[in-house]
Amino acid sequence: MLSLRPEDHALIEGLIERMSLAQKVGQILQTERLAITPEEVRDHHVGSVLSGGGSCPGDNRPSDWVSMNDAYWAASMTEGPGRLPIPILYGVDAVHGHSNVRGATVFPHNINLGAINDPDLVRRIGRATAREVLSTGVDWTFAPTLAVARDRRWGRTYESCSEDPALVARLAPAFVEGLQGDLDDEGIAACLKHFVGDGGTSEGIEQGDTRVDEAELRRIHLAPYPPALAAGALTVMASFNSWNGDKCHGHRYLLTDLLKGELGFEGLVISDWDGIDYLDDDYSQCVARGLNAGIDLFMVSENWRTFLKTVERQVREGIVHESRLDDAVRRILRVKVALGLFTKPRPARRPLAKQPVLGCPEHRALAREAVRRSLVLLKNDDALLPLARTARVLLAGKSANDLGNQCGGFTVEWQGASGNHLIEGGSTVFDGIRALASACDLDPEGRSADPTKHDVAVVVIGERPYAEGLGDIRSGEDVLIREGSQIRGTLKTLEPYGQEAALEALHPEDLETLTRIKANGVPVITVMLCGRPLATDPELAQSNAFLVAWLPGSEGAGIGEALFGAQPEGEALFPGRLPFAWPKDGGAPQWQGDEQENVRFPRGFPWPR
Repeated sequence: MLSLRPEDHALIEGLIERMSLAQKVGQILQTERLAITPEEVRDHHVGSVLSGGGSCPGDNRPSDWVSMNDAYWAASMTEGPGRLPIPILYGVDAVHGHSNVRGATVFPHNINLGAINDPDLVRRIGRATAREVLSTGVDWTFAPTLAVARDRRWGRTYESCSEDPALVARLAPAFVEGLQGDLDDEGIAACLKHFVGDGGTSEGIEQGDTRVDEAELRRIHLAPYPPALAAGALTVMASFNSWNGDKCHGHRYLLTDLLKGELGFEGLVISDWDGIDYLDDDYSQCVARGLNAGIDLFMVSENWRTFLKTVERQVREGIVHESRLDDAVRRILRVKVALGLFTKPRPARRPLAKQPVLGCPEHRALAREAVRRSLVLLKNDDALLPLARTARVLLAGKSANDLGNQCGGFTVEWQGASGNHLIEGGSTVFDGIRALASACDLDPEGRSADPTKHDVAVVVIGERPYAEGLGDIRSGEDVLIREGSQIRGTLKTLEPYGQEAALEALHPEDLETLTRIKANGVPVITVMLCGRPLATDPELAQSNAFLVAWLPGSEGAGIGEALFGAQPEGEALFPGRLPFAWPKDGGAPQWQGDEQENVRFPRGFPWPR
């Protein structure tokens, strides 16, 4: 329940009574910054703007962001004939820190947080993220993702804290509390996504079909939402997936009856990126079905003029009742009031605007803590770890000195990018080891491995960055044809990351490097960067120790600290536990009730000592 005062409700109802049809329709639109100018926001009464992945103003510095948001805010607050001043609401994908912005602290992804399973840490990360977002004049992040990923072939698995709904439900309210706080000068709006069943699609296909009965949908995929809503989440994003063939973006039962009715959600429901476009071949039908189903704010990447005209016509013709439009506007205004946007000064004059909090030492230290605590030790023959400071280290592997591979997708660019050119600040695994080892040689292919010169090799392997769509693993196009035939509407897909969920099949170069070093007689410690569990039996066999680091973000030095046992006093060494079962092979996970077959290491491994 949103906590609003009687005078807040009076303000909202007064605005709705005074708004023209065009003003109401403008409020339910969110479009991408590249598609609209501040003047167009003013002239069309647009209620919200966003930055898509990789979309940034100027040189992508906090001052650029503040100036941009200040211009949009000023446009939205222009008063005059036919205009009511209603503050704009700006949104970004700050899903693991304010990772759109150069120099931000890039926190570990949600899969890392699931390995830690500490609500207090999640809350602190949410608070730090909110501060960095506010320093750029932004009010809203499309996070946290509450997906319960049940198939590691899904390219968004790393956005899920776990395949266990109870673990996701435990962390969800802490994330909301961290981001929103008391909704004061240090709080931003959270957005629960994606409602509902995004992690349960058949074959792990992004935007695919979740084919389960309602009891299982509630038990598995809905489970994290009630505690997150109870924590006061202001917004919810509809999911691209379908439920038993019917798309969630047009599903009145899920969005209105269940979310708004049964669960009592009073905030706004936003669509995903052009999410209504796949409901029907007729765009007019798409708009009507989405609005009548219960979507309040529509994320329209470019085609916003057509959207505005379509909604106005449909209200005039009675295809959409004006009471439904009023309800959507009311929910949007509630969120803006709850955030204090009607009383806060313009973005350039807010307390954290342009303050040096982006990538500050305090936040980077918090991120390093999260890195250390999320590492999962799968193998440690002869107690090789932790290393002595006197160890002479050969550092190898394609990801040994690569910030982009550490951070994964949704980092500066939508899909992320390998290399060190996009991410400013932070540290690689190489930086962390070099600071602690008596000697450290960097040789990505490991060809210089020599037991007379190297006591041990640390080899950093794994996946390269990807995000939604391009991260999927699927065996062939026949899978898409079969799955697409089950869905009423259209299915948008991208080229997959690979065909088999086994590291050797996806990245044979990693095994080649491990084998080369092991053959030269140097003990191997493998550090795996990955957004999901992958079959790794050959790589495990070539490793004396094997550590899963998931997607640790910008603070790779935390890995070096853990390898040398240099964690702060009182912090356990390698406390992380598998939030997902680790597979035996690259086949699909087979669920038998709540038990999973094809398991090498079970969820929760290694058991606490």
